Amino acid sequence: MTQSLPSEFADHNDQQRRYFERSVKQRMLPRESRYLSRHIDEVVRAAAVREGGRVLEVGCGMGRYTLDLADRGFAIEGLDLSPVLLERLRAFDKGRHDIPLYCGDILQVADLVTGEFDAVVGFFTLHHVHDLPACFAAITPAVKPGGRVVFVEPNPHCPLYYVQILLTPGMSWEGESGIAQMRRGTVLGAMQQAGLRETEMSRFGFFPPFIADRAWSRPLEVALEAMPLWRVFLPFQLFAGVKER
Repeated sequence: MTQSLPSEFADHNDQQRRYFERSVKQRMLPRESRYLSRHIDEVVRAAAVREGGRVLEVGCGMGRYTLDLADRGFAIEGLDLSPVLLERLRAFDKGRHDIPLYCGDILQVADLVTGEFDAVVGFFTLHHVHDLPACFAAITPAVKPGGRVVFVEPNPHCPLYYVQILLTPGMSWEGESGIAQMRRGTVLGAMQQAGLRETEMSRFGFFPPFIADRAWSRPLEVALEAMPLWRVFLPFQLFAGVKER
């Protein structure tokens, strides 16, 4: 039986579903992209998971990253709060991968999935959840001993996110306000509280998609990332931790 959620969490989830379901957000659509592949490359590296490994993606949405992970040979499964987004993922998949999908809150992971995963990952998901410590406490038991939990999130110190929220149709501070909580101490503290060890945070990225999608941009981007002058402002943050054996 799936556990019920506290009323304040249910209200938060209703707001998030309205935010993501009221229109098709073009920035969330699956597509072939070097920009998106970079996010996956960083997560796969940090998760230390090999082809064929069992991976749970929380907040999978319409499959923007899920389908690419399946194409790479991972035994990917997806969890999302919205049944509407999961139906869109199935439509985009067109039956190619038959990805197991679960609809529910992260706190309900234990009721929805079976067995343990080599890694639990997420892409721009944590800043939409209601309670970071509770969510990490819920997903950690789903990871094998020695397995990893890895998330990519926006950097709250990067001013471009606030410009994007202001100028992008369909985005709002109400829906994206959790960005402000994506600080090193807050996220790593929640991971450690859940029993994850070897926790770390790193930053990467530099170019917007229309530049990052060009073949020549990757070496230059990596070089620019290494410069201390603006490292604190790099757009993407990767949080990773290991479950004790």
